[in-house]
Amino acid sequence: MSSRAVLWAGFGSLLALMALVAVSSNRALNRIEESSRQIRHGFLERDDLLDRLRANLYRSSIDIRDYLLHADPQLAERRRAEIQHTEQDVAAGLRQYRKDAPPQEAAAVDELQRDVDIYFGLVEPVLNWDADTRRAQGADYLRTQIFPRRQQLLQISDRIREMDAQQLASGEATVAAVFTSFRREVVITTLLTTLFGLALAFFAIGRVQALEGESDTRYREVVRAREELHRLSARLVSAQEEERRNLSRELHDEIGQSMSALLVELGNLGSSLPPENAALQERLQAVKRLAENNVVVLRNLSLLLRPSMLDDLGLIPALKWQAREVSRRSGIKVKVDAEDVPDHLPDEYRTCIYRVVQEALHNATRHSKATHVRVTVTHEQARVCVRIQDDGVGFQAPQEKGMGILGMEERVRHLGGSFHIDSGSGHGAAISIQLPLSPAPEAVETV
Repeated sequence: MSSRAVLWAGFGSLLALMALVAVSSNRALNRIEESSRQIRHGFLERDDLLDRLRANLYRSSIDIRDYLLHADPQLAERRRAEIQHTEQDVAAGLRQYRKDAPPQEAAAVDELQRDVDIYFGLVEPVLNWDADTRRAQGADYLRTQIFPRRQQLLQISDRIREMDAQQLASGEATVAAVFTSFRREVVITTLLTTLFGLALAFFAIGRVQALEGESDTRYREVVRAREELHRLSARLVSAQEEERRNLSRELHDEIGQSMSALLVELGNLGSSLPPENAALQERLQAVKRLAENNVVVLRNLSLLLRPSMLDDLGLIPALKWQAREVSRRSGIKVKVDAEDVPDHLPDEYRTCIYRVVQEALHNATRHSKATHVRVTVTHEQARVCVRIQDDGVGFQAPQEKGMGILGMEERVRHLGGSFHIDSGSGHGAAISIQLPLSPAPEAVETV
């Protein structure tokens, strides 16, 4: 499996395991909560039934006492009815308690049921006594039969309450055991999840480190390739300039001298022809004009390739000549301002500045529709600054960067300078370069 597949499977399994832990924990907590609720609810219901049973027994003993000790027939009849109603309530309460009671209390509930039946069995004959019998035997019957039996019932009720409390404690212990088991399961599952996550993290970190190492190796290769490209570009630019210089000299020295000699010979030929031969003189003049035009074209071509004045007179005269030539050909007014520019600039600096200005003027002539161009060259501390600004239509530099601009950037980069274009549609364009006069690392800032 690939590393990506392993990571996807690993993280998916980890998430699934975490979700399983969450679901299992939620279910266990719900079970614990439900068990606790049922235990407490059952205890409260049984405790309430016992309270009702005790209250009914107390009330029944009071009603029996009133029934036996009072001679009023109406009161005795009312107490008799209340005793019978209490007996029914006690019977219903015991049935409900037996239904909800845990198995551990079955024997105690049977004993309580038996004593309740005996108690109300003792009460049943009394309910049929007349007034004289109640007056004669009532007090003694209460003291010897009813009150002792009632006390016994209450003791049994208290014992059942204690058993119920013990059952509640047992239920809480059961819940605590379930919770302890749940906690153990959560700890084990969490530990396994953590170990699995650590293993996955170590694998991911190892893979990332391997990728980082590979990326760093590729980055160094790219950097070396870029440096090699920069050196190659610099050599190409240098070779291009040298070739242009050689071609310019060849055109000027060899072909130019040959054309000049041709013009001299044509002049000599014209003076040797008879004046009366007008047709021949006219054809000679046409050839002479053609030769003169070729000399002009040859001179312009030589100057475009490499103006000799850049090597003979320096940078500023070459820039001013270039400005005059652009103005003459295109009608754009080009002004050159130079402030304290040293005459001893290295040849590669002079060539770079000249070519950048040449390309900028060429772009302004072809694309900007400008009417004025200003070329400013200044010397600031240990650097030379050049700014070419026009009043044309401008352009979006990041989107419309052509080969000419890239060539300018490459020349400036080779000398460790900075290159900046400030332009926008309808706002003209300004190209600024800064060349350090001291050696600097190759770096360029392009905007």
